[in-house]
Amino acid sequence: MKPRLSRRAALAGGGAALATGLAACAPPNPGNVNAEAAIPPADGPVTISYWAWLKDLQKVADIFNESQDRIRVDTTWIPGGNSGGYAKILSAVAAGGGPDIAQVELRQVPEFALAGALVDLNRYGFADQADTFDPGAIAQVKVGDSYWAVPQDTGPVATFYNREVLEGELGLRAPATWDEFRETAAAVSEAGKQLISLDPSDGSHPIAWAMQSGAVWFRPEGDGWIIDMLGEDSLRVADFWDEILAAKTIGTGYGSYTTPWYAAAGEGKVLASISGSWSDALNETVPGGAGKWAVAPMPRWEEGYASGGHGGSSAAVLSTSKHPVEALEFLNWMCTDPAGIDAMIEFSGIGWSPAKDYIGKIRQQPSEFFSGQNYNEEVIVPMAEGQNLDWTWAPMMQRAQAIIGDGFTQAVSGEQTLVDMLENSQKEIVKIMRDMGLDAEVAR
Repeated sequence: MKPRLSRRAALAGGGAALATGLAACAPPNPGNVNAEAAIPPADGPVTISYWAWLKDLQKVADIFNESQDRIRVDTTWIPGGNSGGYAKILSAVAAGGGPDIAQVELRQVPEFALAGALVDLNRYGFADQADTFDPGAIAQVKVGDSYWAVPQDTGPVATFYNREVLEGELGLRAPATWDEFRETAAAVSEAGKQLISLDPSDGSHPIAWAMQSGAVWFRPEGDGWIIDMLGEDSLRVADFWDEILAAKTIGTGYGSYTTPWYAAAGEGKVLASISGSWSDALNETVPGGAGKWAVAPMPRWEEGYASGGHGGSSAAVLSTSKHPVEALEFLNWMCTDPAGIDAMIEFSGIGWSPAKDYIGKIRQQPSEFFSGQNYNEEVIVPMAEGQNLDWTWAPMMQRAQAIIGDGFTQAVSGEQTLVDMLENSQKEIVKIMRDMGLDAEVAR
């Protein structure tokens, strides 16, 4: 195993080095900053800074600010993570500065933690609040025994479909199982339409499918990681989609919610999207779609889980924060208090609520667009409750997802099968992790 670099050495390389994959990092452990004594609460009023790409986040913070006079939260908009936000955050941390809180996608949390950019929230008693969060949300910010961020929203997968065409015109129904999906996709294709259309370069879809099937690709163990992309749960997904791609019964020219998808959806030529719960807002912009669409559960296997995860973000306390206690107090309010959840939905349009028992007032109502269906309580709640809680994100997930996407593209073009893609991807991911200085071993 290669020698591991300390957090100080990792950060010494500057933001540019960190932004290119956070290559110099250690295995999951508290790191230098987390070995220091916890910073006590401030004696007087403090101001907390928060960088995020959520829209109108200051309006959310202002509700909290008006509720007490000890903590003021000031927000700053930054570009989305891979569009420059992550580089900005990591450069600031490398220089010893930056905000108290930053938005970090759920899949990126382990990578930021391994770079020493985050505070282990166990040091501030966050584990005692973990049961106030949705289990599927809190599981995605945990590596080993440590919580590295506060879940801000998630994306349990469901099926958003054109009920008027699928049921009314074609006499079909939203598939409840993956076997029914195969049959329904074929029937829709025979009718000259497409059930779904996928962007073959988007690795998030195979990841969500594997997660739902029961796979656990990345597992921290001791000072290293166990990689298992070739288990039975993964291979049945790959075999299934190899059959679908060979039959050419779905579209692979463009992904959901792109310009061509909207055009086809508006004309009733593509009938569904199997994607994260946040897709509802995007779906509502389908031309002429009001009252015609509905929501159904994600198709599932006889064994496995109800749903996979697709997207979602966290709010992370950065290791350079001077006020982690106050930052965590605000985040617990924002992500579990009904006032915070409602504000994030209203002003920032978050995905699924991270709170355990509160989905948001507006999401308890029927939807005019989705055929008068109370879809959040009827469909999304069970999808959120039926998550694979053993899933852990890799410490280099951005590159892992890109590798999966490249392999998916090759499978669509016939250059390799998805079964081969999993084997080849596992080899490449293990090599990258080892090159990062991590102890990465293959499960079988």
